[in-house]
Amino acid sequence: MATSTATIRVPTAAEQAAILLRPPRSLWSNAWYKLRHDRLTMLAFGVLILFALLSAGADLFSQNIFHYTFEKQDLLNTYQKPTLDPPAFLLGSDEIGRSQVVRLLYGGRVSLMVGFVAALVNLTVGVAVGVTAGYMRGRVDDLFTWFVTTLNSIPTIFLLLIFAAIWEPGPGQLTVVIGLLFWTGISLFCRGQTFALREREFVIAAKTIGARDARIMFRHILPNILPLIFVLAAIDIGAIILTESALSYLGLGILPPTPSWGNLLTNATTYFVRAWWLVVSPGVMIFLTVLCLYLIGDGLRDALDPRLKAES
Repeated sequence: MATSTATIRVPTAAEQAAILLRPPRSLWSNAWYKLRHDRLTMLAFGVLILFALLSAGADLFSQNIFHYTFEKQDLLNTYQKPTLDPPAFLLGSDEIGRSQVVRLLYGGRVSLMVGFVAALVNLTVGVAVGVTAGYMRGRVDDLFTWFVTTLNSIPTIFLLLIFAAIWEPGPGQLTVVIGLLFWTGISLFCRGQTFALREREFVIAAKTIGARDARIMFRHILPNILPLIFVLAAIDIGAIILTESALSYLGLGILPPTPSWGNLLTNATTYFVRAWWLVVSPGVMIFLTVLCLYLIGDGLRDALDPRLKAES
């Protein structure tokens, strides 16, 4: 009966020394490694970056490729079907002969700007207020709870109606208002996580050596809740883009002639039977953007979750 033997190679002394001297990978290094090998998340990143670059280059495309501005009208070519002759009607034209593809590029600039900047305002206010309330407790937390409960008890649509009645909503004003109205969810999450972390051993050790409250909150507690904060931020950007689209659809958001994906969808639905293709392009852009943001949020959670660090 034949027997097989396996040879096990023992690392040399030099190789063992190299392994011992190799610096350990940080959480961010592990996260970047995982993201690079997550094809779906990287594809979502690529699509989102492509949309951002196309929107940022709207002026370049309109002047050098389509030779059409987003305000230019051509009453002799209304409701044109998608065609390459001329290139400006690649996605058709609307009821007054404006180029749909050019307006879609400019609309992406507005919608993405509103989504990302409002989410940044939302994230900044929500994290700062939530972590502070959860760490300080006492009267600070009571005041925070009262304010958030009061704000959440008022229907957001009423506040937006009041805002639209007093001021004509532009991209800048709408961004600030949405950012200041949608921070309560992430602040409640940060407050709850801070409650759970403030009694942990590393926080007690930091207090023992005399660390200040601000340092403990933002150098010790905050990094431990960043993974899920990134997930919530990605989801919030998608939700804000949907909110802007819904407000524009109701006539409370960004008003024409400034294009956004929301008001493009609003205008197209009024003549859906005659030019159904005008509904498809802004709807697809909104759908793909929100889907990519949700996929990115899920990929970031998998990459930044400390419990999965051992698997890298």
